[in-house]
Amino acid sequence: MSVFMQLDGISKIFGGVHALSNVSLSLEEGEVHCLCGQNGCGKSTLIKVMSGVHQPEPGGVITIAGNVISPLTPVESTRLGVQVIYQDLSLFPNLTVAENIAIGQHVGGLKRVNWKKVQQTAVEALQRIGVSLPLGEKVANISIAQRQLVAICRAMAANARLVIMDEPTSSLTRHEVDALLQLTMQLKSRGITIIFVSHRLDEVLEIADRVTVMRDGVMLGTYDAKEMSDRKLATLMTGKEFSYQSVAKDRPTTETVLEVRNLSRPGEYQDISLDIRRGEILGLTGLLGSGRTELALSLFGLTRPESGEIFLHGHAVKLRSNRDAIEHGIAYLSEDRLALGLVLEQSISANITLSVIEKLVNKAGLIRDDLYETTVRHAIEELTIKAGNPENKVKTLSGGNQQRVVLAKWLATKPKLLILDSPTVGVDIHAKDGIYAIVRKLAASGIAIIMISDEIPEIYYHSDRVLVMRAGRLNGEYIPGRCSEEELKEAVNA
Repeated sequence: MSVFMQLDGISKIFGGVHALSNVSLSLEEGEVHCLCGQNGCGKSTLIKVMSGVHQPEPGGVITIAGNVISPLTPVESTRLGVQVIYQDLSLFPNLTVAENIAIGQHVGGLKRVNWKKVQQTAVEALQRIGVSLPLGEKVANISIAQRQLVAICRAMAANARLVIMDEPTSSLTRHEVDALLQLTMQLKSRGITIIFVSHRLDEVLEIADRVTVMRDGVMLGTYDAKEMSDRKLATLMTGKEFSYQSVAKDRPTTETVLEVRNLSRPGEYQDISLDIRRGEILGLTGLLGSGRTELALSLFGLTRPESGEIFLHGHAVKLRSNRDAIEHGIAYLSEDRLALGLVLEQSISANITLSVIEKLVNKAGLIRDDLYETTVRHAIEELTIKAGNPENKVKTLSGGNQQRVVLAKWLATKPKLLILDSPTVGVDIHAKDGIYAIVRKLAASGIAIIMISDEIPEIYYHSDRVLVMRAGRLNGEYIPGRCSEEELKEAVNA
């Protein structure tokens, strides 16, 4: 294979801090090259150097298609075929699918837009990767998985030779992930180079030809993916060994917190019966459309079941709203923490106290500073949130620390039942380990926990029992340790 891009001696310093230190990397044509490392290791900075957003320190050399490019600018990198698909996709929600795909070829200058050409550009991009999208629909109205395809089609319309995918699967279900990985292999077969960034190590090892590992701005090395395991990769990334074991447990004899009998909501879930006890971690898994999240929304009062019963601590309840659920001791951590879990422009402390702010006021309706500060300080200490100043905006935190803030917000309500929907989505392996430790600690304190995830290892190693959903119905119960991880995976994919 010939080398498409070569980086030699790349360093980048911000305010005296070495974000990158003497990184050298080659990217071959038609390979899938995975870039791995914890948040803050330098991956994003390296991507911005490759795309011309950041200029390397003097002495660093960037070679593309055999030519040294200095300086490499965003315009020049795009002309040479470098396309970056960022985690937020950088699409225009108020424009149509076709307009988003073709926008790079039909902006600038004073000439009128050729709408026929826009449509033709979009159709050709779709044909190149063999997918179908509603070209006239606004991007705001399509799914996350479809938006991902729009971003890829936009790269194809720009004649991409190197496509950098930054956490492309963080908001996708397993079914959608499989489709994206298949599409990535299709791009590879056309000779396009792919840089794939993901915290999900199983995806990395499934798709990569080579893997480059970074830590603290330093490139530890590039490895043949066939010679790596997820455990070895995790150790290289963090300098720490992670070893999870599944031990079969008898069900606790504690009080039943939640019991659901024959709960149904047509089109979403049907005839659901389950129960969970104090201190138990119940895993809930299934493919796209299985009804997992839909069930969780009803248990949190955001939607109403058409039939069936919900019992809390042995008493029948009607959850007409999320406020009802909170008053009954139920908390729900959504899978989309950015849109539904946090107010990004508000401070860390404001987010932590959001769910209990009415309990922190005096008779005059003014916030009591002592209660407010105590609540914030306790949450930061209890969940080891790394926040230099609690008054900083919550968007300044890493993904793992943002997730801890969401947890803190709900733990402030002192829940008896905590529903965690994809609790580690978009966070790195070290942050995941910290969240798992918190979940186990909460269960040990007596909180009943329902953990929803489509990551089979997550469910298998961190649940006491696992329920599998398929097409809106429960399709089996599994005890980790009494079944294998592979048996659970087969049950989900059957």
